[in-house]
Amino acid sequence: MQTQLNVLGGPLQICGTAPTTGFYRTGCCETGPEDRGLHVVCAVVDADFLAFSKASGNDLSTPMPAYRFPGLKPGDRWCVCAARWQQAFEAGVAPPVVLAATHHHALRVVRLQDLLSRAVDPVEIATSE
Repeated sequence: MQTQLNVLGGPLQICGTAPTTGFYRTGCCETGPEDRGLHVVCAVVDADFLAFSKASGNDLSTPMPAYRFPGLKPGDRWCVCAARWQQAFEAGVAPPVVLAATHHHALRVVRLQDLLSRAVDPVEIATSE
């Protein structure tokens, strides 16, 4: 897979390996044609988001051994669908995000300013003089 970029324009960084996340289970929020859900936002899930996601039909906290999914707990990093993160943002329960590990395709659905408002990693944005 070719080098993919994050929302800041740099190389996409690893989101999480404990548990291993990503549509392709590489630890990165990489995307491709098979990823119809656009699992590209690297979120640090919290209890509010997990409850919101479960109520919205996607239970991320219950283990599913058949899929080798351990279930998430607050503090885990997980590549979430851009649309679900946006829904959570609008509902006031968007989890924090790791910008360096959030794929630039998230910007098809989510505003950069909204991601910046929930960022956990320090950001230096170049400004023109």
